[in-house]
Amino acid sequence: MGNAEFDIRAIFDVVKMNLEDFVDGSVITTVVPNRQNCLAEESAIRLENGKVYQDMFLRLRNVESGEIELQLQWINIPNAKSFQGS
Repeated sequence: MGNAEFDIRAIFDVVKMNLEDFVDGSVITTVVPNRQNCLAEESAIRLENGKVYQDMFLRLRNVESGEIELQLQWINIPNAKSFQGS
């Protein structure tokens, strides 16, 4: 079984933005593959039905071969402490 890592900072940064001027289906930003992440291709962060999503394909490490497809969705939790990003 392999493993993969990804950084969720980019989706946090998008969630903190004022997204009122973006139309539904807009790609807000993309994250490109590099040596520090396991991305197999560009990862789009988009606005869909008023929600923020990030789609990604991750290349698995410590195995002969393999990839995994993920979709992250930001969910606001009422009364939760707000994200205090650095």
